[in-house]
Amino acid sequence: MKKLFILTFTCSLISYSFIFSQEKNSVVDGIVKEAYENSQLETLGHELMDDIGPRLVGTPQMQKAHDWAIAKYKSWGISAENQQWGEWKGWERGITHIDMIHPRVQTLEGTQLAWNPGTSKKGVTAECIILPEIKDSISFQKWLPTVKGKFVMVAMKQPTGRPDYNWEEWATPESFEKMKKNRTEMTRAWYANIAKSGYDSRSIIPALEKAGAAGIVDNYWSNGFGVDKIFGARTKKIPTVDIQLEDYTMLYRMVEHGDKPQIHVVAESKDLGVVPAFNTIAEIKGTEKPEEYVILSAHFDSWDGGTGATDNGTGTLVMMEAMRILKKVYPNPKRTILVGHWGSEEQGLNGSSAFVADHPEIIKNMQASFNQDNGTGRVVSINGAGFLQSYDYISRWLSAVPDTIRKHIETSFPGSPARGGSDNASFVAAGAPGFSLSSLSWSYWNYTWHTNRDTYDKIVFDDVQSNVILTAILAYMASEDPERASWEKVKLPIDKKTGEPQEWPTQRVPERKGGL
Repeated sequence: MKKLFILTFTCSLISYSFIFSQEKNSVVDGIVKEAYENSQLETLGHELMDDIGPRLVGTPQMQKAHDWAIAKYKSWGISAENQQWGEWKGWERGITHIDMIHPRVQTLEGTQLAWNPGTSKKGVTAECIILPEIKDSISFQKWLPTVKGKFVMVAMKQPTGRPDYNWEEWATPESFEKMKKNRTEMTRAWYANIAKSGYDSRSIIPALEKAGAAGIVDNYWSNGFGVDKIFGARTKKIPTVDIQLEDYTMLYRMVEHGDKPQIHVVAESKDLGVVPAFNTIAEIKGTEKPEEYVILSAHFDSWDGGTGATDNGTGTLVMMEAMRILKKVYPNPKRTILVGHWGSEEQGLNGSSAFVADHPEIIKNMQASFNQDNGTGRVVSINGAGFLQSYDYISRWLSAVPDTIRKHIETSFPGSPARGGSDNASFVAAGAPGFSLSSLSWSYWNYTWHTNRDTYDKIVFDDVQSNVILTAILAYMASEDPERASWEKVKLPIDKKTGEPQEWPTQRVPERKGGL
């Protein structure tokens, strides 16, 4: 009887394994086929980036994006809702127009910074000035009244508008080294000069506003041709604009040479008071273990210098397209597959950390989450996020991914826990397996991350398509896995600064009333 039982049990396992293998191959093949033959990526990308545009928290465009996503999910038969997690300063970008009107006329390339109060339709006209050579805080206070009625330029004059790779390609080694040395010395001198005022590069701006400046002119060059980082303003009543390096340094040279350049700035933004802040959550309900969750993750918000295409429009497209495909070829998952499109990641992971805090019943039953948020490139790296047994299950799930995609991916286990950077850190801090699908650069940090050039044309759809297939298969495999993924944490190494063992990251407290 014992031998018969063992034989019967073994045959049952073989039969189950064979049936599951057939089902797995069928679903994986279906995912790959749907992704390649019926891709919706370009249409989704156009609707999100071109039609809706940037998705700064607190803006009408952010709300339009939430509502658009809900409508899309419902059109695919997927339940979805917007979950409020907080409130934010409401603001709407209008027309920004910047013109030099003296000593000659030229339209300048630049934009108003976020959450900045608008000008009238007539705009503001004033002379540009630069910060003086500062002896000490007393001399600076004596100089301060001279800013009244002037646009104050608060960024250093870069010595070159050519990125380093361009110098390295064309300059002599001696010339390249000379430029870098000069730039380093100029940068040190610039910040040392500001420090003598008693302020730093941030706190000096409110001081200039209080002294009666007509506006602030900044330049946050991103070390690439024609590219600037665009963030939020630090003034409360006067306009703050970022003018790109090519025009900014021209104005700076004019001031240095005594040309007294004047600019005219129109910035028709609107203060919209207090508005609700949301996460968009969609799910395909599990059939066997509906209270266990596989979570797909990407932040929905962006900065608004460009249209947020690679940060994080592409991550958003990956998760939406993966959900669409899963609903079509795997409509009855074992575990619930949930997707979170998080708000206000850019201001400190606020949407995802609020979700983690507000839904402990989901977090404690997580199988895994997969987050994508570093550009348009194909995924090339996955690490175990500090979970001791992650090698076992991540490797098992990856085994189903086609080799054409899997061969590009390097894995490292057990890895270390994410402490920030993107929304996977919100889950890791709660002790739940949250994995980053880290992608190839495509010059992300210089050219598209938080810049005026983060636009649809920078999307590499072949790579995004590969990421869709990877994500959908990982979600499918995690859902079907007969075992719960282990949450056992690795023993962290000694902190060299303290001599004590490193601690697991703690959960963030989300900012639920931002900019108010």
